[in-house]
Amino acid sequence: MTLRSPLQWPASYPLALVIALMALVPVGVLFGLASDEVQLFDAHNLKVLTNTLLLMVFTVLGAILIGVPLALLTAYVQMPGRRLWLILLAAPLAIPSYIGAFTLYAAFGRGGEIENLSGLPMPAMDGLAGASIVMILYSYPFVMLTTRASLLSLDASLVNAARTLGMSLTASLWRVVLPRVATGVAAGGLLVALYTLSDFGTPAIMRLDTFTRVIFVEYNAFGLSQAAMLSLQLLVIVGLVLFLESRVRGSRERPGRHLTLWPGRWQRLAIALSVVPVLVLAIVLPLAVFGVWLFREGTEGFELSYAWNSAHASFLAAVFAVVLAVPVAHAAIAGRAGRLMERMTYFGFGVPGIVMGTALVYIGLRLPFLYQTLALLVLAYVLRFLPLAVGSVRSTAEGLDPSLVKAARVLGASPREAFQRVTLPLTVRGMVAGAALVFLEAMRELPATLMLGPTGFETLATYLWRVYEAGYFGRAAIPGLLLVLMSALGLALMLSGERRAEFDVTETPHS
Repeated sequence: MTLRSPLQWPASYPLALVIALMALVPVGVLFGLASDEVQLFDAHNLKVLTNTLLLMVFTVLGAILIGVPLALLTAYVQMPGRRLWLILLAAPLAIPSYIGAFTLYAAFGRGGEIENLSGLPMPAMDGLAGASIVMILYSYPFVMLTTRASLLSLDASLVNAARTLGMSLTASLWRVVLPRVATGVAAGGLLVALYTLSDFGTPAIMRLDTFTRVIFVEYNAFGLSQAAMLSLQLLVIVGLVLFLESRVRGSRERPGRHLTLWPGRWQRLAIALSVVPVLVLAIVLPLAVFGVWLFREGTEGFELSYAWNSAHASFLAAVFAVVLAVPVAHAAIAGRAGRLMERMTYFGFGVPGIVMGTALVYIGLRLPFLYQTLALLVLAYVLRFLPLAVGSVRSTAEGLDPSLVKAARVLGASPREAFQRVTLPLTVRGMVAGAALVFLEAMRELPATLMLGPTGFETLATYLWRVYEAGYFGRAAIPGLLLVLMSALGLALMLSGERRAEFDVTETPHS
């Protein structure tokens, strides 16, 4: 047996370390930039902090109130078209929240689309209430999916035992099932909190001063130092949420017999009617508004170059992200130091797009050959979404049979040759999946694209934002529908990885 010297790192470590350090550069830049700001905190910051925290709290509470019952519904209740219900209820995840905010803002209120079409006066949707409603509608699937995964891993034997002891079905679900999926609910709630903190479009459209909106205002007013200070304050909150998320452990309960509920006809009807308002507000209404705008104004103002620009920049980001993800993923598998490097790359995913944009704008100002270039925009996408590619490549590489590499080495292949001829081809599937996720997320990214895009470089997301600012709402139909379509592909990718649970225990609500 031979011992490896500490200096003999795996071949992937040096490159993985460089990539991991790159992910930390934006934060270092923000600290340097914020050092020019004299005032750390003022009364306006307190108002912004209050708005941000209130929006986060209301959104998390609302997402849990909607997501947990829907998780129970999709995990346990036998409904006609059960798979379709799951897809429909998860579909809001496929729609960027700023699109939902845009359409709901235009649909409600005095002179809104609903009032114009029906003559019925509708309340306005803006401010803290409007932003909370929109964020809840487009983030509850985080809670639903994490809670559902926990529910599907439970053993229903305890529920059966509780029922035999005389406990009602509702009481057994409340006292036996829900406490055992608390970690799933907490994990989903923390994801909702992160999503809310990083979202820029919804608070901006709803005219609510949160950190992301005020940072963008400061950036436009050339207040980079103040924007950096606000970004660091936002990062403190994001860091706290990420810390809490890292402390949430998944359930270690051994999978067992699953629970299936068979509702009666009227119960099925009542369940369907209870979820319809959510689907109407989150999916039907935005698509209907886009349809009305498309019918009314056609494709006026839209150019195919916007879609090409989105696809071009996103494709480059996907390719570079996968190239960088390969050494990081293999370093993570090789040892503890590699896993630390992998965790460092995840920091970029936790940094909101508006914060990443602020840091890279400063870098661009110091390096004029980079400022407002496609290269800087692609770099922002890569730093933000690299963890998506790393996770996909690593999970695929971990599933490989190590005996294949050993066999190649026994047959005389060098480590590099074994990697190129055995490991790399077998991880192609993970690389393609990771690239697809990065591509789709980059297509949706709004604030970083607004701040870093080259002059005259219009994408679907930025064009949608421009028409909102100019008040030409009707011109948002085509880019909005295209973004929804692209996001739906991302959702399909995600749901395709979910294994179908086997239901072998039945229980009726009447028993």
